[in-house]
Amino acid sequence: MSTDGLSVDEGIRTLLLLMPRMVGRAKRLKVPEALRSLALAPRHLSLLAYLLFDGPTTVNELAGRLEVAPATVSLMVGELSRKGVLERREDDADRRRTIVSIAAAHQEAITEWLGYGATAWRAALDPLTPQERQTFVRTLLAYEQALSAR
Repeated sequence: MSTDGLSVDEGIRTLLLLMPRMVGRAKRLKVPEALRSLALAPRHLSLLAYLLFDGPTTVNELAGRLEVAPATVSLMVGELSRKGVLERREDDADRRRTIVSIAAAHQEAITEWLGYGATAWRAALDPLTPQERQTFVRTLLAYEQALSAR
């Protein structure tokens, strides 16, 4: 790749060739043995990632971050709680709220599983300036938005 930059068409070509390889490699990441029998789906990954990186939170906060209805998150949390992946507890400050967290028994396996991606992203983003990281993330968000607008 040239240090002078890329034309839009060169960038598109490069990314269209790169994305399938990235997706293929991500799909080949092995689910840790402790999680294999739980039949976790892709829809669970973002929810688990928020809980792993941001810590315990409420269903409504998760729904806002995931940009889905609280009822959708509540169903996922219920499903994962029944499987023992998540724990729910009453909020001491407001007993009407429920705090969701990753169950201690699965914390290490989830950290290992999602940690592969986090390590790869750190290697890619660390050399960039904060402004370059912001541009990169903004670009990926714009791409995802353009795909969903179709």
